[in-house]
Amino acid sequence: MPRPLTIGLTGGVASGKTYVGGEFQRLGVPLLEADDVGREVVAAPSPALTAIAEQFGADFIMPDGQLNRRRMRECVFADPAALKRLEAITHPLIRARIREWQLAQTAPYCILSAAILLEAGMDALVDRVLVVDAPTQVQLERLVLRDGVAEPLAQQMIAAQATRQQRLDRAHDVLDNSDTSQPLRPAIARLHRLYQYLAGELAKAAPG
Repeated sequence: MPRPLTIGLTGGVASGKTYVGGEFQRLGVPLLEADDVGREVVAAPSPALTAIAEQFGADFIMPDGQLNRRRMRECVFADPAALKRLEAITHPLIRARIREWQLAQTAPYCILSAAILLEAGMDALVDRVLVVDAPTQVQLERLVLRDGVAEPLAQQMIAAQATRQQRLDRAHDVLDNSDTSQPLRPAIARLHRLYQYLAGELAKAAPG
């Protein structure tokens, strides 16, 4: 059975990607958050968690046996080589779970939401890329003022992801969320209708 049309939803940190994903879910669209899959594959006990302890040290594991996510996040945002080592452990497992989820969907289309969709090569798992866009300065202000993230860490978080231009260059569709006073629901509704149409065309073209 072929998988349904899959939209890859992405955007820089504090771009509004989570809000947009929630709006599509409100319209009845199945959505898988790659971060949730990432947490699942490193939950104790798991081979990935064992590999992380071996690669990074036992002090990255908390007393209850779970991953110390805060320490790991600070480590990989400050060290690109460490991020690559972590991805080599987790990304194959994440991709396998995503494929299983896609094949289980029965809706006309579904959404894979991933902040690092492009950086992790997960765009190979989707048919179309939707970018929630906001200027870098807006991202920084949201992280510092709204979320209480220290500015140096906020800058590292932004720098660890693809640049704004890299995301826009790979986008099929873009939602501009630079001004939160402008509602996104009408644009999301238009994209929902477009994706339903494309899903119908894909179904017509499917063999059998």
